[in-house]
Amino acid sequence: MGVKVTWYSHACVLIEVDGTRLLVDPFLTGNPLAPVTADQVAADFVFVSHGHGDHVGDTVKIAQRTGATVVSNFEIYNWLAAQGLTKLHPQHIGGGFDYPWGRAKLTIAHHGSALPDGSYGGNPCGFLFHAAGKKIYHACDTGLFYDMKLIGEEGIDLAILPIGDNFTMGPDDALRAVKLIEPALVLPIHYNTFDLIKQDAIAWKARVERETPAHVMPLKPGESLTL
Repeated sequence: MGVKVTWYSHACVLIEVDGTRLLVDPFLTGNPLAPVTADQVAADFVFVSHGHGDHVGDTVKIAQRTGATVVSNFEIYNWLAAQGLTKLHPQHIGGGFDYPWGRAKLTIAHHGSALPDGSYGGNPCGFLFHAAGKKIYHACDTGLFYDMKLIGEEGIDLAILPIGDNFTMGPDDALRAVKLIEPALVLPIHYNTFDLIKQDAIAWKARVERETPAHVMPLKPGESLTL
């Protein structure tokens, strides 16, 4: 069985591995592009990259309803525990952990991480998932950094990269990121949710495929791809 990836808009993706559902950065409530609600989405694990409200999103509500285990850095782990969650797993940048479905490692990300109530959210991160023989790099919210080349040395099947600009990499730096990572496939994210991050993903796809061997798959919110 392949690995199925569904984009719920913004940075929220659902990765399905042999019946296990990994939900990343579930910003659904208040997201004008979200194709599902927090009451509808399924999850066995929730991964939170940093503390901003458009990434922590509906984590608490979803975890309480589904019983999902939430994975985050140690600071967010403590904050979520204070919200009443008990099924939590802390990791930190550079650290990996073997789960029943595969492995997750936290990577660096250049961004902020204050939590919705102003609490300290630790360092932001991205995620490198190893599952069902595939390697998926979800960069989450970040600017360009040269160590993406090291991540690419893992042999990335799918790179999930922000292209929205203003708060994260824009189209130019995201193209440079593809050149550093050298993934087989790219899913652009974190664009068009709000006017500040409006981008033309089809035009970006053309640029990337003209300048690199990577194939870009812009999805509409709710659409999926299979590795």
